Amino acid sequence: MAEPATANKTVKFIITRQDSPESSSYTEEFELPYRPGMNVISALMEIQRNPVNKEGKSIAPVCWESNCLEEVCGACSMVINGKPRQACAALIDKLEQPVRIEPMKTFPVVRDLVIDRNRMFNALKRVKAWIPIDGTYDLGPGPRMPEKKRQWAYELSKCMTCGVCLEACPNVNEKTDFIGPAALSQVRLFNAHPTGEMNAEDRLEALMEDGGIEGCGNSQNCVRSCPKGIPLTTSIAEMNKQTTKHMFKRWLGV
Repeated sequence: MAEPATANKTVKFIITRQDSPESSSYTEEFELPYRPGMNVISALMEIQRNPVNKEGKSIAPVCWESNCLEEVCGACSMVINGKPRQACAALIDKLEQPVRIEPMKTFPVVRDLVIDRNRMFNALKRVKAWIPIDGTYDLGPGPRMPEKKRQWAYELSKCMTCGVCLEACPNVNEKTDFIGPAALSQVRLFNAHPTGEMNAEDRLEALMEDGGIEGCGNSQNCVRSCPKGIPLTTSIAEMNKQTTKHMFKRWLGV
């Protein structure tokens, strides 16, 4: 039985919607019964189960993405009350009402809150953010990494490609080809790996091209918005150092 204080309590939402990539966006309001422990994803699930807006009109269910619901996969990134974040970790009790939900504007909208993240994934391809290991035969145990290096590398490995840092960065927009802070930090991670460092120069060369590290304006919005607390600005500073050293070595023919 509901507590008297919450029995008639409701939560109001204003959701920015878009029917297709080519159509204009519009807002739609919803009002749901309050439940203790609600988060934005559970509210969106309720709207999906009963797609009726505030005026009582049946509408097409709101589209969004989610997967793990534990702030690990990064799929449910959206702008909530003006802040890019993970919807699964956005508790209704801690949000100002009406709760305003929008898609991240850095990426093209597919429909409603669903976005096309290809810009971010293409940036990771560009800097070869992987360890090139031939998996056709057993290579045996890999080289050991010193514990001190492993500890800070683990922090960088927490990146879930959620795109929040790109949304928060003023230098990532439709007018630039800046690869963004996530890819820069991943270069630091894979260049520090005992096997990945074999391709370190290729990654540094990629950072020195147009849209690479020179596109960073050092606003530091990325590190403040990262839901995993990754030291992105520390990585960017280190990549500035490494690309500068690489540039001088190239000039000197070393």
